[in-house]
Amino acid sequence: MSNPWVYGYPEEGLRFRVADFLKKVTALLILAWIFRGPLRLEAYLEYIVWAIIGLIFACELLSAGKWLGVSLSGVIFALARAFLWVSVLLFVGGELIGLPESLSGEKAFLTAGTAFAYFLVLSIAGLLVGSTPFRGSSSKWFTVEKKAYSFSGADFGDVRLSGSGKAYPVRAGRKTVGWVIDREVEVEAETPLGKVRKLLSPPVVVWTSRKLGGAKEEADHAFVERVQAMLDPDRLYRGKERAKIVDLGVIKVYEGDGFQYVKLPFIEVVETPHGERVKVGPIHVHEGKPVSPPGDMVTIRELGNGFQLTRAGDRLAIETEEYSIEVIGASVTYRSGGEALRLSGDYVSLKAGELSITVGKKGAKLRIEDTVITASDGKVRIRVGGKSYTIESQEACRLVMERAKEIVEEQSAELIEGFGVDRVALNARVKELIEQLMAYLG
Repeated sequence: MSNPWVYGYPEEGLRFRVADFLKKVTALLILAWIFRGPLRLEAYLEYIVWAIIGLIFACELLSAGKWLGVSLSGVIFALARAFLWVSVLLFVGGELIGLPESLSGEKAFLTAGTAFAYFLVLSIAGLLVGSTPFRGSSSKWFTVEKKAYSFSGADFGDVRLSGSGKAYPVRAGRKTVGWVIDREVEVEAETPLGKVRKLLSPPVVVWTSRKLGGAKEEADHAFVERVQAMLDPDRLYRGKERAKIVDLGVIKVYEGDGFQYVKLPFIEVVETPHGERVKVGPIHVHEGKPVSPPGDMVTIRELGNGFQLTRAGDRLAIETEEYSIEVIGASVTYRSGGEALRLSGDYVSLKAGELSITVGKKGAKLRIEDTVITASDGKVRIRVGGKSYTIESQEACRLVMERAKEIVEEQSAELIEGFGVDRVALNARVKELIEQLMAYLG
């Protein structure tokens, strides 16, 4: 079975501890239900039973294996288990303990038999989805409305869309979760490496809760049918063993450097090095001091060519078939094939095959072919042409760090333009640096 969504959340993580805590709360509420007479809680019977039912669903969803690693079938099975427990709860409650009017009698909103029927149906659905993940019509997930509205661009702060055309709403149930744009648009994003621009061919989907459409226009029904087939989750993320960023409007996942964010209906999880936060409906639980969850994670995806840009809070991720860029505040990481570039306020690095240059607060290291230069603690060590040299000089150490940083920044422009590392220019700069260092040897 192909499953592109695997995220590796540890089982001792906060959400599992929250699930265990909610189970204990559920147990206490069941005791309150049983002994409601002596506790004088008869007036609150309906609230108690509905709270127990809600907590059962929350516990099962929070305990559904690793986040999304169980795919859609795992979520369905979690719901099936919840309905099974609810059916047992209502059967025992109806026979032995007593139920509120909304859960008993002919006009009951939910009965033990109905809950058990849901359990059976969901179990079958989970088995079918598990054997054929995300196949069939994507209308099970989304509906692209056959209504067109004018589009004249959108501004998301450091990310902008320019161009004009038609925008079609994408709905999950009654909620608008995105828009599909028919016509070419240009996306522009501000990064520490400069502006990144890309002309996107239609159809382009924008996963956002914001309204992007203007005046109503005539819809192209053939375009809607084509897009409906393209908005298939299995197609969008097929072939990725570990998709780090998934955005389907109702399901959002962002996994970056020291940061994990998962959002499902009624459930939100944020995990950072500073702490974790779990939200289940109106319940908020946190440990440490995690960053606030992204207000509205926005994803712009070119359905035909695979370009995807996602902004989540102060994080920006761009993925294409040729390269990927992730921005975290003033830090940026660029990867393309075997080449990787990272720039931040106090650290820069460049790696391309056997070539590597790193510069930190206290030192630098350059490795180019048979040449290795290191600088730290007021010492510079050079190995070139089979010979080794050592220079004890704070000035020489600073020189190496400055030149190494300049080289990385110069090469960054070549990488972003798609030309790769300019080894001729780089070798010339390293040779110039060695000549300057040799002057310190007298």
